[in-house]
Amino acid sequence: MGKVMLEVNDLKTKYVTRFKEDVYAVDGVSLKIEEGKSLGVAGESGCGKSTLALSLIGYYFAPLHYMSGEIIIDGQNISGMKPDEVRKKVLGTEVAYIPQAAMNALNPTQKIIRFIEDVIQVHDKSLSKKDIYDMAVERFRILGLPPEVLQKHAVELSGGMKQRTVIAISTILSPKVLIADEPSSALDVTSQKMVIKMMRELMEKGFIKSMIFITHELPLLYNVTDDIMVMYAGQIVEHGTAKEMVFDPVHPYSKGLMGSIIVPEEGTRDVQLEAIPGTPPNLKHPPDGCRFAPRCKYAKPECKVYDVPEKEFEGHRMYRCIYDVDYLKEAYGRNG
Repeated sequence: MGKVMLEVNDLKTKYVTRFKEDVYAVDGVSLKIEEGKSLGVAGESGCGKSTLALSLIGYYFAPLHYMSGEIIIDGQNISGMKPDEVRKKVLGTEVAYIPQAAMNALNPTQKIIRFIEDVIQVHDKSLSKKDIYDMAVERFRILGLPPEVLQKHAVELSGGMKQRTVIAISTILSPKVLIADEPSSALDVTSQKMVIKMMRELMEKGFIKSMIFITHELPLLYNVTDDIMVMYAGQIVEHGTAKEMVFDPVHPYSKGLMGSIIVPEEGTRDVQLEAIPGTPPNLKHPPDGCRFAPRCKYAKPECKVYDVPEKEFEGHRMYRCIYDVDYLKEAYGRNG
């Protein structure tokens, strides 16, 4: 087992609405990522993926609130740190975050080099602007970005170039963990490939030690990450290797998620897509028992009553279901 870069233990976070209602968006999530590894997080919109990303960087601002659990980055527990302390000691160096719609995160009135100066000077005020510029030129060159980009404004860059620039800025201090939330969404296929290639290079060249890649596209994660975990209604329902999760999912939700997507590696001939009936639950009032039970065609009455703990099988895989693995696979076989 390699060195653990990120360890999360029973993390719970919530939103508090203006009506003082609690929304339990991340409810008891645990995970580990080793150095040199990447983890994909998949699930429907509203399942808690983006909230998990925000929670993992420890940068809590209303309406998002930390409840309990541990977030340990390279041995350092950042749980409960104040926002100013997180910004100075954690963001950029320990963990970096690429938000959804990152290409729109750049101030159009500033040149790209100014963003890099701001990021670096928060952590090291001793570097001159020339030192920072030279450092940025070298990093951009390694990542295939021309140094001319540093003197441009965001409005002068294409969508794909903006996204790659944001990734380069976010990782300029070589963070130990990179959390990327839908980094290839809203891009054309060519730009998506370039962004994914760039993120792979960041890992290969050692600029980042580990990565969490969040998307709703399971097949995309198969080509990007080592492991995949599937979220549903704030909880992890299954976790395994990328190959296992794409080609041999066990949990009924994971199975349904894959059944609704065409996997290029399997081809498209004689493929019949399935839809998952119903909608995700309201996280202000999560249902009793299994949260997927109201939508699951294999659910028993007891599934809607008793809480379902995480189960391990094959020594490394995890799923959350009342049934054992053999029964589920037999049921899938009966249903085609």
